[in-house]
Parts: sequence; structure tokens; C-alpha cells
Amino acid sequence: MATCPEGHASTATDYCDVCGSPLTAAAPAGESPAAATQLGQCPACGAAVDGRFCEDCGHDSALPAPAAPVTTTVNPAVPEIDPGGTATAWVAIVTADLAHYNRMLAQNGPDVDRVDFPDYYPARRIPLHGRDILIGKHSTTQGLYPEIDLAIAPADIAVSRSHALLHLNGESVTVTDLGSTNGTCVNDSATPIPAKTPVPVQPGDRIHVGGWTTITLTREIH
Repeated sequence: MATCPEGHASTATDYCDVCGSPLTAAAPAGESPAAATQLGQCPACGAAVDGRFCEDCGHDSALPAPAAPVTTTVNPAVPEIDPGGTATAWVAIVTADLAHYNRMLAQNGPDVDRVDFPDYYPARRIPLHGRDILIGKHSTTQGLYPEIDLAIAPADIAVSRSHALLHLNGESVTVTDLGSTNGTCVNDSATPIPAKTPVPVQPGDRIHVGGWTTITLTREIH
């Protein structure tokens, strides 16, 4: 016997016998709706769930729904247009860099015993839109959705969730390490840039993060 949202007892399990209300969100009599196994959406991340715990973010449906993450509006970056009418835009190319990996091994960093160089990692090309570009790893529970997401398998485990930030202002760009565990280096340097300090970078410069990830900045004509 099921109970509909209006409180009616119903022998049917899809729609209430009394009022016709859908029973997909109803729990069996004597059991709280939060504890019932049901098909729906996770209130935390929106993923489809068919049980108490979300397989994507682990949210427990017996707990109150989390507050919606606060989002901020970022002013879109307008492509630069030269007098001839040609537009250019910034692009980040993400690759697995063996030379950077070997430098990290030589430095014996905090994650060196857990970092393995990937057997296969095709280059990723990411057009950059907006002024501030976060480099890191996405986390639904923490509300982190970096524009350069390095959580895609095979993931570099030495990359921090909020690792570094690119700030685009027309033709000028800076990179700022956000206090990451393993630091951020530029152009094959083994010395990390100072944390929380914007450092200018140019087209063709290489930004090294984590144990083996290199991000090359380019300007492309559209």
C-alpha cells in the first residue's frame, strides 16, 4: 500500500487510486519519503538516482537538500578584431608532458610516489571564454566547475581542485597559482611561481601544473 502526496492510501504504485496524483515521489506507508528507494533526481547535483544515495556526488536523500551554490556572472571576453576584420581568441592546449614529469620526480614533491605518467593522453584544445579561467578539477559537492577541467581521465592526481587562475584582458594574460599543493611552473622552469601573485604570460608560453600536465597558450585567428 502506497501513500500519495495528498495523504491518500493507494493500492496502485504509479498514480493514486483516490486523486490521481503521481506516486513516483511517494513512499510506502509507514516509511519516510526520504528513506524510500525511488527514481528521481538528486537534489544536490541533479543526476538520476534510484536509491537513497546519489552515485554521482554521494548525497544522502535522508538529509535536507543542500543550498544552491552561489554563482557569479563573468563578463565575456570579446575577441580582438584587427583593422582587416580578423578576430583572434585565446586557446589552451592541454598535454601530458614527460619532461615536466621528470622534473617533478627529481624534485621529490609531495605526490611523487602516487603520480604515474599516462600511457595515452591525447592533446585537448580548449577555447577560452570569459575573463577569469580556473584551472583545476570539477567537484559537484564543492561547486567547482573549472573552465580547464583536469579531472577527466586519465587525471593528473597532483593537480589541486582550485589550482591556478588565468586572467584574460585582451592581448594580455596572467597566471596566478591559488596556493596549490604542488605549485605552478612556467616555461620548463623547475621553480614554482609565487602563490597568489599574478605572473604575465604570452602566446606560446607553457604552464606546468600537477605531476605531468602542461597547458600551452595560443592565439588563434577566426
